[in-house]
Amino acid sequence: MHPVKYLSSIGFRSDYAYLGAFVSIALSLISWLFSRGNKHHDKAQSDRWGIFVGHWAPTFMALGVALTLEERD
Repeated sequence: MHPVKYLSSIGFRSDYAYLGAFVSIALSLISWLFSRGNKHHDKAQSDRWGIFVGHWAPTFMALGVALTLEERD
């Protein structure tokens, strides 16, 4: 079974994926801000934390689009 069809069949909706994208954007900003406030982290370390979490957003958005298309069928 296709992964998107499987997620849809177990009740995972596109709304959840979109919510995950927006939460990951917020977590990216929060992790960056907390890392900047840590005296043991330099700017590069703070940037890496923010970028790492920020990379989740496009994945969740793409999954949301795929699930939206699946829900229309």
